[in-house]
Amino acid sequence: MAPPLALPETFARAVAGLRSAAPRAEIVLEEVGAPQRLAPYTFALSATVLRDGDEVADGRLILLHDPAGHEAWQGTLRLVTYVTAELEIDLAADPLLPAVGWTWLTDALDAQEARHRALGGTVTQTMSTRFGGLAGPPTAGDIEIRASWTPLGEDLTPHLFAWCTLLASTAGLPPPGVTALPGRRPAGAA
Repeated sequence: MAPPLALPETFARAVAGLRSAAPRAEIVLEEVGAPQRLAPYTFALSATVLRDGDEVADGRLILLHDPAGHEAWQGTLRLVTYVTAELEIDLAADPLLPAVGWTWLTDALDAQEARHRALGGTVTQTMSTRFGGLAGPPTAGDIEIRASWTPLGEDLTPHLFAWCTLLASTAGLPPPGVTALPGRRPAGAA
Protein backbone atom coordinates (compact mmCIF):
# COMPACT_ATOMS: atom_id res chain seq x y z
CA MET A 1 0.00 0.00 0.00
CA ALA A 2 1.41 3.39 -1.02
CA PRO A 3 1.75 6.05 1.68
CA PRO A 4 -0.76 8.91 1.48
CA LEU A 5 0.39 11.90 -0.54
CA ALA A 6 1.20 15.01 1.46
CA LEU A 7 -1.00 17.99 0.67
CA PRO A 8 0.63 21.31 -0.23
CA GLU A 9 0.88 23.60 2.81
CA THR A 10 -1.13 26.34 1.08
CA PHE A 11 -4.01 23.97 0.36
CA ALA A 12 -3.91 22.38 3.83
CA ARG A 13 -4.10 25.82 5.53
CA ALA A 14 -6.93 26.91 3.22
CA VAL A 15 -8.95 23.77 4.00
CA ALA A 16 -8.30 24.21 7.72
CA GLY A 17 -9.73 27.74 7.51
CA LEU A 18 -12.88 26.45 5.81
CA ARG A 19 -13.28 23.68 8.38
CA SER A 20 -12.69 25.89 11.43
CA ALA A 21 -15.60 28.30 11.09
CA ALA A 22 -19.01 27.62 12.60
CA PRO A 23 -21.90 29.28 10.75
CA ARG A 24 -25.14 30.50 12.28
CA ALA A 25 -27.53 27.77 13.45
CA GLU A 26 -29.83 27.95 10.40
CA ILE A 27 -26.98 26.96 8.07
CA VAL A 28 -25.94 23.31 8.07
CA LEU A 29 -22.57 22.57 6.44
CA GLU A 30 -21.33 19.21 5.24
CA GLU A 31 -18.12 18.15 3.51
CA VAL A 32 -18.89 16.60 0.13
CA GLY A 33 -16.91 15.21 -2.76
CA ALA A 34 -15.30 17.88 -4.90
CA PRO A 35 -14.93 17.81 -8.68
CA GLN A 36 -11.52 16.30 -9.42
CA ARG A 37 -10.87 17.61 -12.93
CA LEU A 38 -10.89 21.33 -12.18
CA ALA A 39 -7.58 21.48 -10.29
CA PRO A 40 -4.92 19.18 -8.83
CA TYR A 41 -6.32 19.71 -5.30
CA THR A 42 -9.99 20.28 -4.45
CA PHE A 43 -12.24 20.48 -1.42
CA ALA A 44 -15.99 21.14 -1.21
CA LEU A 45 -18.71 22.01 1.29
CA SER A 46 -22.44 21.88 0.78
CA ALA A 47 -24.87 23.99 2.76
CA THR A 48 -28.54 23.73 3.57
CA VAL A 49 -30.32 26.79 4.93
CA LEU A 50 -33.30 26.16 7.20
CA ARG A 51 -36.02 28.62 8.21
CA ASP A 52 -38.63 27.37 10.67
CA GLY A 53 -37.49 23.81 9.92
CA ASP A 54 -37.98 24.14 6.14
CA GLU A 55 -35.13 24.06 3.63
CA VAL A 56 -35.19 27.47 1.93
CA ALA A 57 -31.82 27.58 0.17
CA ASP A 58 -28.81 25.45 -0.56
CA GLY A 59 -25.37 25.87 -1.98
CA ARG A 60 -21.94 24.52 -2.58
CA LEU A 61 -18.53 26.08 -2.02
CA ILE A 62 -15.58 24.51 -3.83
CA LEU A 63 -11.92 25.26 -3.14
CA LEU A 64 -9.54 24.72 -6.03
CA HIS A 65 -5.74 24.73 -5.72
CA ASP A 66 -3.19 24.58 -8.50
CA PRO A 67 0.35 25.02 -7.10
CA ALA A 68 1.53 26.12 -10.56
CA GLY A 69 -0.98 28.95 -10.55
CA HIS A 70 -3.63 29.75 -13.10
CA GLU A 71 -3.57 32.89 -15.23
CA ALA A 72 -7.36 33.43 -15.19
CA TRP A 73 -7.43 32.97 -11.39
CA GLN A 74 -4.55 35.39 -10.84
CA GLY A 75 -3.31 33.06 -8.10
CA THR A 76 -3.06 29.46 -6.94
CA LEU A 77 -6.35 29.23 -4.98
CA ARG A 78 -9.87 29.74 -6.32
CA LEU A 79 -13.26 29.61 -4.59
CA VAL A 80 -16.31 28.65 -6.65
CA THR A 81 -19.87 28.86 -5.35
CA TYR A 82 -23.35 27.93 -6.40
CA VAL A 83 -26.30 29.14 -4.28
CA THR A 84 -29.98 28.67 -5.05
CA ALA A 85 -33.24 29.50 -3.28
CA GLU A 86 -36.94 29.51 -4.03
CA LEU A 87 -38.46 32.98 -3.79
CA GLU A 88 -41.89 34.50 -3.48
CA ILE A 89 -43.32 35.21 -6.93
CA ASP A 90 -43.20 39.01 -6.63
CA LEU A 91 -39.52 38.89 -5.61
CA ALA A 92 -38.57 36.39 -8.32
CA ALA A 93 -40.20 38.58 -10.98
CA ASP A 94 -38.43 41.77 -9.89
CA PRO A 95 -36.17 42.98 -12.74
CA LEU A 96 -33.68 44.30 -10.17
CA LEU A 97 -33.21 40.86 -8.57
CA PRO A 98 -30.01 39.92 -10.44
CA ALA A 99 -28.28 43.16 -9.41
CA VAL A 100 -29.49 42.75 -5.83
CA GLY A 101 -28.31 39.11 -5.76
CA TRP A 102 -24.85 40.14 -6.96
CA THR A 103 -24.75 42.85 -4.29
CA TRP A 104 -25.50 40.20 -1.64
CA LEU A 105 -22.24 38.51 -2.66
CA THR A 106 -20.06 41.61 -2.95
CA ASP A 107 -21.43 43.12 0.28
CA ALA A 108 -20.85 39.81 2.11
CA LEU A 109 -17.21 39.67 0.95
CA ASP A 110 -16.69 43.30 1.97
CA ALA A 111 -18.45 42.94 5.34
CA GLN A 112 -16.32 39.92 6.29
CA GLU A 113 -13.14 41.57 4.99
CA ALA A 114 -12.64 38.58 2.70
CA ARG A 115 -9.96 40.09 0.48
CA HIS A 116 -10.14 38.83 -3.10
CA ARG A 117 -9.54 39.52 -6.78
CA ALA A 118 -10.79 38.23 -10.14
CA LEU A 119 -14.42 38.04 -8.98
CA GLY A 120 -16.91 36.96 -11.63
CA GLY A 121 -20.22 35.20 -11.91
CA THR A 122 -23.87 35.15 -12.88
CA VAL A 123 -27.22 35.63 -11.20
CA THR A 124 -30.18 33.86 -12.77
CA GLN A 125 -33.83 34.31 -11.92
CA THR A 126 -36.42 31.83 -13.13
CA MET A 127 -40.18 31.50 -13.00
CA SER A 128 -41.86 28.10 -13.32
CA THR A 129 -45.52 27.27 -13.77
CA ARG A 130 -46.73 23.77 -12.91
CA PHE A 131 -49.46 22.04 -14.89
CA GLY A 132 -51.39 18.82 -14.63
CA GLY A 133 -50.55 16.43 -11.82
CA LEU A 134 -47.36 18.14 -10.59
CA ALA A 135 -47.67 18.87 -6.90
CA GLY A 136 -46.72 22.20 -5.39
CA PRO A 137 -47.68 25.81 -5.88
CA PRO A 138 -48.87 26.60 -9.42
CA THR A 139 -46.13 29.22 -9.92
CA ALA A 140 -42.69 29.29 -8.32
CA GLY A 141 -39.63 31.50 -8.65
CA ASP A 142 -35.97 30.82 -8.02
CA ILE A 143 -32.68 32.66 -7.83
CA GLU A 144 -29.36 31.06 -8.63
CA ILE A 145 -26.02 32.72 -7.92
CA ARG A 146 -22.86 31.25 -9.45
CA ALA A 147 -19.57 32.98 -8.76
CA SER A 148 -15.85 32.47 -8.32
CA TRP A 149 -13.04 34.55 -6.89
CA THR A 150 -9.40 34.29 -5.90
CA PRO A 151 -8.87 34.75 -2.16
CA LEU A 152 -5.91 36.86 -1.09
CA GLY A 153 -4.08 35.02 1.67
CA GLU A 154 -4.44 31.48 2.91
CA ASP A 155 -6.88 32.02 5.80
CA LEU A 156 -10.23 31.31 4.19
CA THR A 157 -12.30 31.74 7.37
CA PRO A 158 -13.54 35.22 6.28
CA HIS A 159 -14.49 33.77 2.91
CA LEU A 160 -16.54 31.01 4.54
CA PHE A 161 -18.34 33.57 6.71
CA ALA A 162 -18.97 35.71 3.60
CA TRP A 163 -20.41 32.67 1.81
CA CYS A 164 -22.67 31.96 4.80
CA THR A 165 -23.80 35.60 4.73
CA LEU A 166 -24.63 35.18 1.03
CA LEU A 167 -26.61 32.02 1.83
CA ALA A 168 -28.53 33.84 4.58
CA SER A 169 -29.34 36.79 2.30
CA THR A 170 -30.45 34.51 -0.53
CA ALA A 171 -32.65 32.55 1.89
CA GLY A 172 -34.18 35.74 3.28
CA LEU A 173 -32.93 35.15 6.83
CA PRO A 174 -32.94 38.19 9.08
CA PRO A 175 -29.58 39.42 10.37
CA PRO A 176 -28.34 37.53 13.45
CA GLY A 177 -30.19 38.71 16.56
CA VAL A 178 -33.22 39.98 14.61
CA THR A 179 -36.49 38.05 14.57
CA ALA A 180 -38.58 38.17 11.40
CA LEU A 181 -42.33 38.42 11.54
CA PRO A 182 -43.99 35.05 10.90
CA GLY A 183 -44.72 34.38 7.23
CA ARG A 184 -42.85 37.45 6.02
CA ARG A 185 -39.58 37.72 4.23
CA PRO A 186 -37.26 40.25 5.92
CA ALA A 187 -37.05 43.76 4.51
CA GLY A 188 -34.10 44.25 2.19
CA ALA A 189 -34.27 40.72 0.79
CA ALA A 190 -34.85 41.73 -2.82
